[in-house]
Amino acid sequence: MWFKNLKIYRLCAPWTLFGEALETALSRHAYQTGNNLEMQSLGWVAPREGGPLAHVGNKQILLALRAEKKLLPATVVNQTARSRAQEIEEQQGYKPGRKQMKEIKERVTDELLPRAFSIYRDTHIWIDTANHWLVIDAAASAKADEAIGLLVKTLDPLPLENLFVATSPASAMTGWLAADEVPGNFTIDRDAELRASGESRATIRYVKHALEADEVRRHIQSGKQCTRLALTWADRVSFVLTESLDVKRVAPLDVIKENADAALQNDDEKFESDFMLMTGELAKLMAELVDLLGGEKRG
Repeated sequence: MWFKNLKIYRLCAPWTLFGEALETALSRHAYQTGNNLEMQSLGWVAPREGGPLAHVGNKQILLALRAEKKLLPATVVNQTARSRAQEIEEQQGYKPGRKQMKEIKERVTDELLPRAFSIYRDTHIWIDTANHWLVIDAAASAKADEAIGLLVKTLDPLPLENLFVATSPASAMTGWLAADEVPGNFTIDRDAELRASGESRATIRYVKHALEADEVRRHIQSGKQCTRLALTWADRVSFVLTESLDVKRVAPLDVIKENADAALQNDDEKFESDFMLMTGELAKLMAELVDLLGGEKRG
């Protein structure tokens, strides 16, 4: 149940919505099945099947947003609309104009939507009310924005702000590569991307490749900055840090997996244990990462 990507935000005020009040707020925007008349619909679902809309434990909250999108290819709409336009032309004696053609396409879309296939995507959101983090498991900014948009509609006011650090990740990562080490509990792994800032945007990528210090320094001296860097925290979690402060490809390492309670057979117990383990480890990782980048920068 580990998050694979971390879009990290700050709670700028104490979190006060728990229990029945939180569940009621989420239920107003719960995902509704069977809506055949919208291209896309969003709503909250239970993170754990059969459970509440908000999974809460030890001041940690887990939410799940479901997005349903209808697959209705434009070629199908256009072909059907052209056929419909020909029928109308025969009836009225002249081709439909631009406005009428737009109306035909809209009617065709409405008619075809109930027969369109649906695809579903769930996005998980973790709210750490103890340490004041809000984290979205999303690789793309558009998915994070989608989740925040529904959060804003659901929870008013939402005490959320962007996370800013004193040292830019690109500058810090470039310095770590130049020094061939990272301070604290972090170590450099075998993936990196260095990019020139000029018009050429020349880019060097290392993928599962040893980062030779002298070679990397030559790229840095030529004007390139590190925009992505694979790191390991405390020999416990590996991840990739980006220039925009996104944390990607998060993976717990063997030391965590070995310490997980293998005796837990009940699915509910395992879900709860995994959630507590993940939130505990990632909260520490994020705090140390922010400190490594010079601490938070307040606006």
